[in-house]
Amino acid sequence: MKSENTCEIGILGGTGLYEIEGLEKIKEIELHTPFGRPSDSYIIGKLNNRKVAFLARHGKGHRLMPSEINYRANIYGFKMLGVQRIISVSAVGSLKEEIKPQDIAFPNQFFDRTRRINTFFGDGIVAHISFAEPVCPELMDILFNAGKELGYRVHKGGMYVCIEGPAFSTRGESLIYRKLGGDVIGMTSATEAKLAREAEICYVTMNVVSDYDAWHLTEEPVSVEIILENLEKSIDKAKNIIKKALPLIPLSRGEKCECSKALENAIVTAPQLIPSEARERLKLIVEKYLK
Repeated sequence: MKSENTCEIGILGGTGLYEIEGLEKIKEIELHTPFGRPSDSYIIGKLNNRKVAFLARHGKGHRLMPSEINYRANIYGFKMLGVQRIISVSAVGSLKEEIKPQDIAFPNQFFDRTRRINTFFGDGIVAHISFAEPVCPELMDILFNAGKELGYRVHKGGMYVCIEGPAFSTRGESLIYRKLGGDVIGMTSATEAKLAREAEICYVTMNVVSDYDAWHLTEEPVSVEIILENLEKSIDKAKNIIKKALPLIPLSRGEKCECSKALENAIVTAPQLIPSEARERLKLIVEKYLK
């Protein structure tokens, strides 16, 4: 049953992302999940007649390092709000000459180099999701086409290398990631994508390219100053793409999208052996499969 806080679409990004012209009926709510507190409160409102929930992944004022983010609580909180699709916006470095600072990239693959918790399962319940195609193709196409129609330099597909951080890569690491076929590099999206898939939420990452990574010898070394400068010049592109794309997102998920049934055959633990605590903790995610 829907409540007044139920939202269709979640938007995950920086604190300033929800300062979008046209956002109305703003409400701020704090959620407590079985996995602890999310990064911050959720901002709920209507944008282009679609109910949306915004979350600042690093907390307001950017208080959390990538390794400190409670990714499970963030995604579970969106699930509690009834969100079916998440648009993630983040800054990345470019590993390709043709992907330039201030471009927008929509990678559809990940190379995960992190060492953090990236699953809701464990403690008596095991599931193995299919993750060959980690990004929702339907949602990616809508956002990419919106960016193209707006006349922005946008890139569809490619591999996002996800590192632990908080330090940027060494030049040697950056060169290796290029040889492995990486297109962009960041610190958050692979973890979010895995958890969103387990929660059966569609996920796409829209990346604002803030710099060339350390491999690019003719550029200045990567620094926070360069990143913030390019982000400031580019964040309006991300906002405009979101505004244009929202009315184009169908109310129901299409045939190309299998995110909504990701757990259909993924839970391998015998139902009678799953502890009651685990059932309760994952109720929103697994209940329909354990009846």
